[in-house]
Amino acid sequence: MADMNKVGKRIRKYREQLGLSQEELAVNSGLKLESIKEYEEGISYPPIGTLIRLSRALGQRVGTFTDDQFTPDPIVVKFGEREAEATSNGTKGHYQYFPLGQGKTDRHMEPMFIRVGQEDVHELSAHEGEEFIIVVSGKILFIYGKEEKVLEPGDSAYYNSVVPHYVGAVDGPEEIYAVLYTPF
Repeated sequence: MADMNKVGKRIRKYREQLGLSQEELAVNSGLKLESIKEYEEGISYPPIGTLIRLSRALGQRVGTFTDDQFTPDPIVVKFGEREAEATSNGTKGHYQYFPLGQGKTDRHMEPMFIRVGQEDVHELSAHEGEEFIIVVSGKILFIYGKEEKVLEPGDSAYYNSVVPHYVGAVDGPEEIYAVLYTPF
């Protein structure tokens, strides 16, 4: 498994390169100061929506925070060789992210396989871009604006991510494929 504090170190690095304080990054990204501190210290890992907001506030691609090396095309990830890049396990639920495009430094999408645990609170996320998800196993609660749907294996959703949305497990753990696009 990857260094779980790698993302936090990179957030700090790009924040400092821009001469921003943690407070300024919190304001620019619309996140709580406490969350910024937890991410930078490696106490918690930002969910994808939050990572997108941080990447926008820092002027970076989302993959900048997770990529370690360049790999020439095509990028092939064998099912049995996937490795979790990051795990979020806290009061806001449990997510395990398996990036599927690592190494492609010129990519415009973030493809990933995600194991989704249950959450007590259904916190909506909104950010620029588009997302596509397809359920692999279990049942996924999908909230888009004021609309709620339960998605089952084979069901998919393609949506504008500027609309507040939530993707979470109904019974947990569930599995999805997700492709995120954020304009830069």
